[in-house]
Amino acid sequence: MIRLIVAASLMVLCAASARAESFTAAQRAEIVTVVREALKRDPSILREAIVTLQADEGEKTQEATRAAIAQAREKLVDPGDPIAGDPKGDVTIVEFFDTRCPYCRKLEPVMDGFLAKDRHVRLVYKDMPILGPASLLGSKAVLAAQKQNAYVKMRDAVMKLPPDTTLPQLETAARGLGLDWPRMAKDMEDPTVKARIEANLKLAHELGIQGTPALVIGNDLVPGAVDAAELQRLVAAARKG
Repeated sequence: MIRLIVAASLMVLCAASARAESFTAAQRAEIVTVVREALKRDPSILREAIVTLQADEGEKTQEATRAAIAQAREKLVDPGDPIAGDPKGDVTIVEFFDTRCPYCRKLEPVMDGFLAKDRHVRLVYKDMPILGPASLLGSKAVLAAQKQNAYVKMRDAVMKLPPDTTLPQLETAARGLGLDWPRMAKDMEDPTVKARIEANLKLAHELGIQGTPALVIGNDLVPGAVDAAELQRLVAAARKG
């Protein structure tokens, strides 16, 4: 019982710090006294209280994220988005990525292997160049290649290039794939490519995404790279609704 009282008291103190007028000086002093005496008897109470507070904050953050995902549902899958896997899959994974990001590159073979095993997943790509000029160059290249129906092939090639990708490297990769490089170089500066990148960055901001990779699977936002087992678990949970 004393643990519950102390945990509640700590939560009250945290709330009161935001609204100092909630308690009188005497009330605050009484709460502090209760907490201090309990912590002297059992210091582990503090750790448990902190864990409880963090769990509560995490739950609130998750609820806010799910609400943001629900509100942005139509933007998450735009008709013009590049897609891999099954275009009519029963589960959709939306991947926000940066071609220069090492963790995105680490996720690449994991995702490829997963899609090869689960043939009923749609993967929607959202280019999110946040790591400098080379990132922007890579995003413009793959989106320009999309106009030649070669987004996935060009993306695979770019993700294998050195992170600090250069225009000559992109040209070599594009020509190696049989793409029309002069057309692609021109399309890289097409206003529609810029608009799509800006829309992706805006959507990422709305969802509270702060880094890459980030996956939206069902109603959940998953930050960072995951392994095949975690992907399988998340997709299975999405299928159950």
